[in-house]
Amino acid sequence: MFTRYKTDEKGRMSVVAHVYTSREHNIHTSQIDRDCLWAVSRLWHKGYKAYIVGGAVRDLLLGKRPKDFDIATSASPRQVQAVFWNSRPVGKRFRIVHLYFAGSKVIEVTTFRSDEENFEGGNTNIFGTIEQDSRRRDFSINALYYNPLDGHLIDFNDSMKDIRKRRIRSLIPLSYSFSEDPVRMIRAVKYCCTTGFRLKGDVRRAVKKNSQLIQKVSVSRLTDEVTKILNSGFSHDIFLMLHKYRLLGFMMPTLDVYMKYSAFIDSLQQLDESVRKARSEGEDIPLSDMLCILAGPVIVIDRPEMKAEELAKELFREIKVLIAPMTPPNYEINRAVDRLLAQHGYKKRPAEARKSARRHASAAADPAARTGSRRRKRNIQGARKKQPVSSSPASSAEAHDL
Repeated sequence: MFTRYKTDEKGRMSVVAHVYTSREHNIHTSQIDRDCLWAVSRLWHKGYKAYIVGGAVRDLLLGKRPKDFDIATSASPRQVQAVFWNSRPVGKRFRIVHLYFAGSKVIEVTTFRSDEENFEGGNTNIFGTIEQDSRRRDFSINALYYNPLDGHLIDFNDSMKDIRKRRIRSLIPLSYSFSEDPVRMIRAVKYCCTTGFRLKGDVRRAVKKNSQLIQKVSVSRLTDEVTKILNSGFSHDIFLMLHKYRLLGFMMPTLDVYMKYSAFIDSLQQLDESVRKARSEGEDIPLSDMLCILAGPVIVIDRPEMKAEELAKELFREIKVLIAPMTPPNYEINRAVDRLLAQHGYKKRPAEARKSARRHASAAADPAARTGSRRRKRNIQGARKKQPVSSSPASSAEAHDL
């Protein structure tokens, strides 16, 4: 290990970062995705700095296989686009660039962010240096920068010390970290369960104090985070911990109630086993299958008084209630319903029946829309009564109206 220093205006030297060599961190280029290696080397070749960052570096240090790789660079989004033909900018608040590869692989490239405006100022769309970027990372275990070309691992925040002590420490002051982005509380719990590390005391207290802020998170972001949890292989531990810290009640109120029942807890363990097995075989479990495993123990299927189609509509509605306010695509819920019915001996529904169930569920979820639909139907019927219908249309347009 060697140390980088900087000198201030008065000539005093201070430590900027600790740099670890390949012999000290034991990360090898053979563990790095080839497309990611190509992207990093191309940016360096064009004169820009580029490093693998975030969860990929953390997982490699823990001996795990990263699910995806992210890159941080000194190049601006426009410069990144000029380097890569397979790139596309995304984001409004802070522009980043996605690189697209075969097999639906996406590598995220982010420009170093500045902390000059800091967090309380609200302006986070300013580019900066690698040192400033490191201070904007949420937790220290995600703030390491790895250069696969020379094997150097750069640590600006004593992150390696936290990894050795197996603790999760916030880099952003907790007085406004979770209020700025409440999703960080979910991620803190997720990192705790997936790494086996402990939350630092001040982080635990801040999570409990700010748990109600989860209500401010948009439905789309919440859906994304919950989907990642279900697909993590650690959903059992994560949901239990979210329940313990009173986060789950604000995230998914109905599901939080079922955390008291052993059958539901067992279903989470079953889900984790299925996800890990599929991942070991290089496959992913569809969201519909995960929803089926999740809902199976808490939804009553055997209802002799109901016809199959009526039962399908009711199951659709109950799954929506169970995972609310999470909003996965309706076709995923319909597939989960079909699988639940098949497990209990019901025949697979045709496509038209699934569409009908989806329309029924949407109307049940929004009474105002249902009322509006009835009103529009009456207006259309009234208009038809006023205008006599001809059995032989005079034009193709009239035929369409009939």
